[in-house]
Amino acid sequence: MKIKPLHSWRISPRQAVQLQSRFAGKVSLAPRRRPPKIVAGADIGFARDSSAAFAGVVLLAFPSLRVIGEFVHEGEIEFPYVPGLLSFREAPILLQLFGKIDPAPDLIFFDGHGLAHPRRLGLASHLGLFLNRSTIGCAKSKLVGVYNEPKDSKGAFTGLLDGHNRVLGAVLRSRRGCKPIFVSVGHKVGLSQAIEWTLQCTTRYRIPEPTRLAHNLVTAYRKSRSS
Repeated sequence: MKIKPLHSWRISPRQAVQLQSRFAGKVSLAPRRRPPKIVAGADIGFARDSSAAFAGVVLLAFPSLRVIGEFVHEGEIEFPYVPGLLSFREAPILLQLFGKIDPAPDLIFFDGHGLAHPRRLGLASHLGLFLNRSTIGCAKSKLVGVYNEPKDSKGAFTGLLDGHNRVLGAVLRSRRGCKPIFVSVGHKVGLSQAIEWTLQCTTRYRIPEPTRLAHNLVTAYRKSRSS
């Protein structure tokens, strides 16, 4: 995949906050014109006793969800853990991996937030700009915003709102009897599409298959490296 070198990753947390505010306005909220043919899920895991990190990406045909590719990459984490600056910690290794991926996916799911971020530039949005691809953030917990609990039926959702009642994303019940997930636009996709395609990619589990399979891939690789 081609990657746009938008900025350096060797910056301080203070500079990172300023950069987020500047780049948030570059995110496209426009819907895709057609459904994706290839979707991807991305995840990253960390070694317990070192600064090593393990990135994983799984490609799936859509809408069949047949796995057509698995990719892993190991690297070093350089940016400190700072709430709200997750992308500066994880994105460099993920981008190194995406640079090796072929074929390029049309749509990428991230285990993180997109627009639903204090400065409207979560991991899914930030990487969407670098990859120039449609991206969706599917997080297991809320980072920002308020909401009402959705009904306990698959597909039910409520809006995730900021303090001015502006929509940041959706609180989606992906499976009955489970806690909801937090879906937000990353880049180059509409919120209604993000909800629809997240549901189409969710089968027996709470989280969509692309990110679930990417997590499983990273976990297996990390265990193999520590054995």
